[in-house]
Amino acid sequence: MLKDRISFNSQDGEQVTAPVISVNTLIVGAGTAGLKCADMLYANGMKDVAVVTDRLGSGTSNNAGSDKQTYYRMAAFGDAPDSPMEFARTLYEGGMMHGDIAYIEGLGSLPAFFDLCKMGVPFPYNEFGGYVGYKTDHDPRQRGTSAGPKTSIHMFSCLLDQVQHHQIPIFDHHEAVKLLTEETSTGRRVTGVVCVNRRSTFKDNFGLTVFNAENVVLATGGPGELYEMASWPHGQVGSHGLAFEIGAVANNLTELQYGLASTSFRWNVSGTYQQVIPNYYSTAADGTSDVRYFLHDYFEDMPTMATAIFLKGYQWPFHASRVQNSGSSLVDIAVHREVMEGRRVFMDFMNNPVPSPQMDPLQIGALYEEARTYLETSGAYQELPYERLLHMNPQAIDLYGEHNIDLREPLEVAVCAQHANGGLRGNAWWETSIEHLFAIGEINGTHGVRPGGSALNSGQVGAARAAQYIANVYKEGPRSLTDFIESARQQLEAQHSEYSSYLRAGSEALKLEEIRPAIKRRMTQYAGFMRSEEGIAKALAEAKQLYARILDKGIHCRKRHQLVRATEDKHLALTSIAFLETMRYYIAHDGGSRGACMVLDEHGDLSVDSKRGSELRHRSEHMEKRNEILETKQQQDSAGVFDVTPVTPRALPADQSWFETTWEQWRNGRIFHSS
Repeated sequence: MLKDRISFNSQDGEQVTAPVISVNTLIVGAGTAGLKCADMLYANGMKDVAVVTDRLGSGTSNNAGSDKQTYYRMAAFGDAPDSPMEFARTLYEGGMMHGDIAYIEGLGSLPAFFDLCKMGVPFPYNEFGGYVGYKTDHDPRQRGTSAGPKTSIHMFSCLLDQVQHHQIPIFDHHEAVKLLTEETSTGRRVTGVVCVNRRSTFKDNFGLTVFNAENVVLATGGPGELYEMASWPHGQVGSHGLAFEIGAVANNLTELQYGLASTSFRWNVSGTYQQVIPNYYSTAADGTSDVRYFLHDYFEDMPTMATAIFLKGYQWPFHASRVQNSGSSLVDIAVHREVMEGRRVFMDFMNNPVPSPQMDPLQIGALYEEARTYLETSGAYQELPYERLLHMNPQAIDLYGEHNIDLREPLEVAVCAQHANGGLRGNAWWETSIEHLFAIGEINGTHGVRPGGSALNSGQVGAARAAQYIANVYKEGPRSLTDFIESARQQLEAQHSEYSSYLRAGSEALKLEEIRPAIKRRMTQYAGFMRSEEGIAKALAEAKQLYARILDKGIHCRKRHQLVRATEDKHLALTSIAFLETMRYYIAHDGGSRGACMVLDEHGDLSVDSKRGSELRHRSEHMEKRNEILETKQQQDSAGVFDVTPVTPRALPADQSWFETTWEQWRNGRIFHSS
């Protein structure tokens, strides 16, 4: 790693300097995917690596979980048959996923999993050493495992220890605000990153710090700040807008997950939190008056209502197929409608579900078989939900206690955006459409409808694949400082000039404090798990208008420390357009309800039938759409205008590899150029 300085002109024509740091590979983001990539680069002999992060430990990996957060990998115990191709078939049949990538995630799942075990992630094993699994959502086998509520937190801690042991530099408090690029004979490639050192914004360079990098790996997670109701950590913005600005292709932006989560402390209330069958009620906005047991409006009897609550445990994400026949996702609809009406919803662990006048009280023995058998087998006969939770999963109680929340008090919840299955398009080595730019973890748009926990595996496998490719193909050192400065100076001047204009912006400029709330309200209202053609069109028009105003009028920043927030909000505005444009295309081209999305349509062939009657007409899933991935790209000369193109997923590969020929191809490096 080399350090120097670059000189450039400010908006006033004065000369300004900024530090330049030259490395082979810069990783943007320090969650489990980014840290895994750094560790694997080191293991592959690449020592010229650095990591930049806005605030170490503040990302999703170190701040997310559930009752027992799932890590999905190939089965590794007993005599139940499984294979990488069987694993791949599960991912592929969910739709909107390339077969070769599904197969790669299957092949890489156990090496990645056992690497985490070796680092000290406490996955449980039995007396034979078998890492026993369980079924998670969309899982035909017992591939899920867990290190408890804090699976990804344990992963983050162990991987951070590895990276620090290797003495890989981590530039904390550095936020990436611009990707540097240049045109080559084969297309656009990334050449580095402009960051803002948040501790140096008082300087005349506004804290701009420039990284000259042969390779850039984006590992920044999902765009949680797009949504008002979200279970991503506060401030999780991703870096989609950075990539969209330079023309990176995205895919599967229609595909997100939504599920019940607590709102004061953002945590998914899945698994045991639901399986103990707590009471649900809503109140007026003050949180105390006008108490309503709103699930009574949807369910005819206690066994049906209580079993639906129970099933939210391992059918936690909203799913369009589970709104029929009093399915578990009817609970999501009921909760969401209360919140959208300005009410507040609470889970109450100190009371069983309150029966309506026509209902019998809760009796474990009267539940439907799936719920009854589970609770009886678990010995969960205790009188109250809190007591059942204490019996089955005391860690779930302790976790809230660590955040000064007593589950003997009502817990406020909402249906929250939780995970983006779509993101930037990556190839079989997780390289994006921009050469030398890789996307790993949640920002990589690998999956369509996926099994729960497979995102953690995807992040680890993708990180390893990117590291392998860089170490074998893109291993040259960074370009000379002279060449880099010539390429980067104009782009750096543009960023500095933009910040100067924000600080000098007049009354016509947008107020910083108004931008993000507008984006979040719009996305929550129109682009959540219930969408309509009319709603998406309205949201898209508003999003385009907002972004055009940002480009035309600028953003007013009163203080220098607000400049990073202004860049984040500009990128979020662009990102919202990309997501909405993809959703609009999907619905306009006969897209139906699938996975975590219900497409409302007054002429739809399905309705939600409950005690309330028949309502919420919506389209059924059009299965042929699973064989279609929507790719989204900003037009080169039209900022904020995106083209959406359907492509057919690549089929599952017929891998008949022969050892001797594979060995020869591996020795000669031809495996890195075969796709």
